Amino acid sequence: MAKSYKTAAIAYGAALLGFTGFLMLDTFVLSSAKQTGATEMNLSLFAEETKARTTTATEQTDSAEPATDTEKELTAAAAQKNGTVTTTASGTASGSGEETQTGTAKQASVTQKTVNNEKSDDQSKTENTKSDSAKTTKSEKNTTTATTVTTTTTTEETEPEPQFIINDTAYQDENISIALSQYIENDTSIYVADVHVSSAQFLKTAFANDTYGKNITAPTSDIAAAHGAILAINGDFYGTHNSGYVIRNGVLYRDTPRNNTDFLSIMADGSFFITTSDEYSAQELLDMGAWQCFMFGPRLIENGAVTVDDNSEVARAMASNPRTAIGIVDDLHYLFVVSDGRTSDSDGLSLSELAYFMQSLGAYTAYNLDGGGSSTMIFNGSLINNPTTSGRSIKERSVSDIVYIGY
Repeated sequence: MAKSYKTAAIAYGAALLGFTGFLMLDTFVLSSAKQTGATEMNLSLFAEETKARTTTATEQTDSAEPATDTEKELTAAAAQKNGTVTTTASGTASGSGEETQTGTAKQASVTQKTVNNEKSDDQSKTENTKSDSAKTTKSEKNTTTATTVTTTTTTEETEPEPQFIINDTAYQDENISIALSQYIENDTSIYVADVHVSSAQFLKTAFANDTYGKNITAPTSDIAAAHGAILAINGDFYGTHNSGYVIRNGVLYRDTPRNNTDFLSIMADGSFFITTSDEYSAQELLDMGAWQCFMFGPRLIENGAVTVDDNSEVARAMASNPRTAIGIVDDLHYLFVVSDGRTSDSDGLSLSELAYFMQSLGAYTAYNLDGGGSSTMIFNGSLINNPTTSGRSIKERSVSDIVYIGY
């Protein structure tokens, strides 16, 4: 009886050991299948994976902890839900849906991929790339649109200023400084020479052919070239009149009064003085130190205030025209101004428009010279503006005199 009980116990133990071994083997096979995607492999690939896992397990450090039965069950459930298995260096499965492999495990996984899986991955990458590209393009378009809207809003809110066109056109030495600019105002091109001189002696005038007299004319550019002018504009065209004061470079040429005319005297110290023949004679102006005296007019600005309006056009010209003017900002600081006009590209200015423009540049006193077809500016030997008489052609008109900066 005792022997039978012992024999039975041994048999039971062997059976239990066999059953336990079976369970362990089954668990190991199931874990291997789950970790390598055995559901998608044939028997040959399964054998290669088992061999690879055996080699990898030998190379793992002692610190790696095997997965518990509970972890295996949770991992298996997650893997079944996500449809993929991720193999990590520690051998623990995680159902993240992404392939995260290191060392030998990564190499084994690469070996396990089938052609179909590779195609699927490539297709997925291609689709993802297209999707990312589309997102980027859409994002770029949205950014461009936003920028455009912002720019439009800024433009609408900002008050437009005179358009500055020419820059870096200048001359400077120890006595003379000239900076040339071009603006667009009232649909008209306006050319401005900002001038500083060390003495009024560098603000000069010249006659056509160096001769004073009636009907003696030459283009502004020719007179300027004959005198080596750095900057030149047309003068008051004294030769078309029989009256009016003419003082040039300190010499009195004509002292006949001219009614209803403003005279501009540029004094020896460079200051501006505007008067009429009712107030002073030409000789009195000369005795006071007049260096230049012009007889066209009218005055545009005096003591910083505009002195003309639209009615001022009646005496000199109707509507808008090319203009020439000279102004003073402060001591020995001048503005030479010429505007185009009578063309489709440039309307021209009224006297009041010219005055307000010069006031905006800081002119304290300003005076109108001969305009229309005579309006011309020369800088360093080049024609700066577009002079025209009829508007049909760009051509200089011959004039009797010029105002210039030079030696």
